[in-house]
Amino acid sequence: MKHEAASSTTLLSVIAAFFGFFIMGFVDVVGIATNYVKNDFQLSSGLAGTLPMLVFLWFAVFSIPVGIIMGKVGRKKTVLWALAISTVAMFIPYLSYNFFSVIIAFVLLGISNTILQVALNPLVAAMFTKEKTASVLTTGQFIKAIASFIGPIVAGFSASYFGNWKIIFIVFGITSFLSVLLLLFSKVKEMSFESSSATFEGAFNLLKDKFILFCFLGIFFIVGFDVGMNVSIPELLMRHAGLTIENAGYGTSIYFAARTLGSFLGAFLLLKANPIRFLINSLIVALFAFLILLFIKEIWTLRLLIFILGFSCANVFSIIFSYALQRNPTRSNEISALMIMGVAGGAVIPFVQGFVNDSIGFLAALAIIFLCLFFILILTLNLKKNVQ
Repeated sequence: MKHEAASSTTLLSVIAAFFGFFIMGFVDVVGIATNYVKNDFQLSSGLAGTLPMLVFLWFAVFSIPVGIIMGKVGRKKTVLWALAISTVAMFIPYLSYNFFSVIIAFVLLGISNTILQVALNPLVAAMFTKEKTASVLTTGQFIKAIASFIGPIVAGFSASYFGNWKIIFIVFGITSFLSVLLLLFSKVKEMSFESSSATFEGAFNLLKDKFILFCFLGIFFIVGFDVGMNVSIPELLMRHAGLTIENAGYGTSIYFAARTLGSFLGAFLLLKANPIRFLINSLIVALFAFLILLFIKEIWTLRLLIFILGFSCANVFSIIFSYALQRNPTRSNEISALMIMGVAGGAVIPFVQGFVNDSIGFLAALAIIFLCLFFILILTLNLKKNVQ
C-alpha cells in the first residue's frame, strides 16, 4: 500500500527538495548572459551560439554516469553535489570576468545542472504517489520557471542601475549556497519509484521501446526550443522593434513569466485533465503563435505572442518526463538519466541556430525552433497511441 508523502516527510524536506528546482532554473541565465557576453566581447552569432552548447553539452555526456552514481550514493547526496558545484559556477564570472572565465563558469553550470536534473526529478517524484507524478513535476517546473523569470530582470536592473549586469551571478551564487544548507539539514524520505541500479547498457536498451524513444526525442526538442527561444528573444526584439539589449532582455522575462504562470496553473489542471490531450492542445496553440511571431514588428504584439508561447509550452517537459517515469517505475534511475540526456537539445539547437543565423539569416534561425515544436507535436501524437 502506497502512503502519502505527508505522513513520513516533513514540510522542511519538501521545501528543501523543491527549492532545488529554483536552483535548476539558474541554467536559463545562459540565454540573457549569451547576449551580454556577445556584446562585451564582440562575438559572432555562431561563436556566441557555442556558449549554450558549453552548458547543455554535458547533459549528453554525464546523464547516464550520474544515474549510475546516484544508484550507489543516493539521490539526496547527488543533489547536494550538484548544488555545491552550482554555487562555485555562479561566483567565477563575478570574481573574474573574461571570456575564459565565462567558459569555465558555463561548463560548471552545465555539469551541475545535469547532475541536479538527473537526481532531483526522481527524488521529488519518490516523495509522492505515482498518480501525482505529472502534477508534482509540473510544480517543480513552476518553481524553476520563477528563477528563469527573475534572471533577465536581475541582469537588466543590474546593468541599468549599477552598470554591471554580472551582479546576477553573486545573487544566484548566494542563493545556491543557501540551498545547499537547506537540503543538508533536512531529512528526505523516498516512498515510491523504488529503482534498480542504472547501467549504460540498461539505459540505452530502453530506447528500443518506441515510447521511451519518443519521450527522449520530445525532451530533446522541447529543451532545444526553450533555450533557442531564450537566446533568440532579445535579438528578435532588437531586430523587429529596435530595442536596446537592456530593454530587449526583459522580453525573456515575459517568456518565463508566462512559463511560470503556465506551470502554476498546470500543476492544478493536470490533477484533473488528461495530460496527453492537454499537451496536444498546448502545442497546436504554440505552433500558430510562433507562425504569427515570424512576421510581426509591433512591440506589444510581439510581447503578447512571446507570452502565449511561454504559457503554452510551460508543461511540455514535465508531462513527457512523467510519462517516461511511469512507463517503468522500477527503472526510474535509468529513465531519468536517459531523459535528462535529451536536455542536450539545449546545446544542439542554439548551436545550429547560430550558424544558420550567420549564413542564411535570423528568420531562418527562428525556423529551426519552429520545427522543434512541429516535431514535438508529431511525437506526441505517436505517444497518444500508447498511453492508457
